[in-house]
Amino acid sequence: MSGFLFVVPPLTGHINPVVGVAARLAARGHRVAWVCPDRELVRRLAGADAVVFGCEVEGGGEAESVASGGGGGTSHTTSAETDMSRIMHGTVTSSHRPPELRGPEALKFLWERFLLPLAEAMAPGVRRAVEVFRPDVVVSDQQAFAGALVAERAGVPWATSATTSAEFMDPLAGLPKVQEWIGARLAGLRRAVGDVSGTADPRFSPHLVIGFSTPELVGEVEAVRWVGPSVTGRPDGEGFPWEWLDPDRATVLVSLGTANADAGERFLTVCRDAVRARAGRLQAVLVDPGGVLGGGADENVLVVASVPQIALLAKGLDAVVCHAGHNTVCEALWYGVPLVVAPIRDDQPLIAGQVVTAGAGVRVRFGRAGAQQVGAALDAVLDEPSYRAEAARVGAAFRAAGGADAAAVHLEQLAERSRS
Repeated sequence: MSGFLFVVPPLTGHINPVVGVAARLAARGHRVAWVCPDRELVRRLAGADAVVFGCEVEGGGEAESVASGGGGGTSHTTSAETDMSRIMHGTVTSSHRPPELRGPEALKFLWERFLLPLAEAMAPGVRRAVEVFRPDVVVSDQQAFAGALVAERAGVPWATSATTSAEFMDPLAGLPKVQEWIGARLAGLRRAVGDVSGTADPRFSPHLVIGFSTPELVGEVEAVRWVGPSVTGRPDGEGFPWEWLDPDRATVLVSLGTANADAGERFLTVCRDAVRARAGRLQAVLVDPGGVLGGGADENVLVVASVPQIALLAKGLDAVVCHAGHNTVCEALWYGVPLVVAPIRDDQPLIAGQVVTAGAGVRVRFGRAGAQQVGAALDAVLDEPSYRAEAARVGAAFRAAGGADAAAVHLEQLAERSRS
């Protein structure tokens, strides 16, 4: 029996893929625990009996600030201090960026106001969890740098959980100054919470990198164990108004994920108009967590704050319109459902490009597409058989990759190697 400690950020899309992996390991008799600033989020997704270590910093704070890239002894701005406090209480996520930020500015905001403060805030909790739980392997999310750095410092082998494939596509190619800037921040973070003699990039474990996709979507990438999506262990849809769905019409799901509520009003309105223009042949479920459309339903459009996405896909959707978030894309393709992708920022343009290259969907411009453009894209993926055929091809590759079971086997093998 081995012990596995999962270190995750307070983000649903980063926790969900490893929920099934943790469940498989527990079912095989292994010890499993978690570290996350938001304990209740983990318990809601992984089960009420999940063992979760928090990230409270005792005595006013143990981590040194590295937001400026200078290492220990530097100072956060007031806003960064506020972000760290909110991270420790599980009330801030990467979605707090102004919606107008794009490109390098959005990336800088993400690192300075979320990723680096998150790592600092989590480091004491991760250290405490390693001391108490004594894991054989730390499974560190690719955006939870503290897991990798603390494990390295403690001499515990660690695996990277890559819930998006974007980091493997060299998104900073052609941006050497941005790469240099990130390198300086990671070096400062290592000086503050890690082993100064260490050399591993906390985003890429030298022991094991698990990618929740496959080459059929991503392309060939070395040194990654592709296991496909981990589509398991999700709520079954109790409380969803299933009776609203008309089995005689095509059904489309429109979702911008949980982190884009502040940016989605115009696009959701456009999607609603495109569906209504196709009344009689099309119906849509629009996910509106921010309530920008006011909720409600008519005979063509159902507006809800959240949906049981896996249950909807399993029941049989005809298309998904989304922001090209990795989890939504992979879950749709798992069920062979073609996509209309409207990337907003971060890894989303890269994921959207993968969908288009695979022939499994159509891309539209999030900030400019009108009802006519979105409608034409919907017509294409619904009426042209090739999109569904290619989505089914990628989905078959996903299922063949093994998902949570394959990931659990790779982690068991890492634990065995560490003992030999």
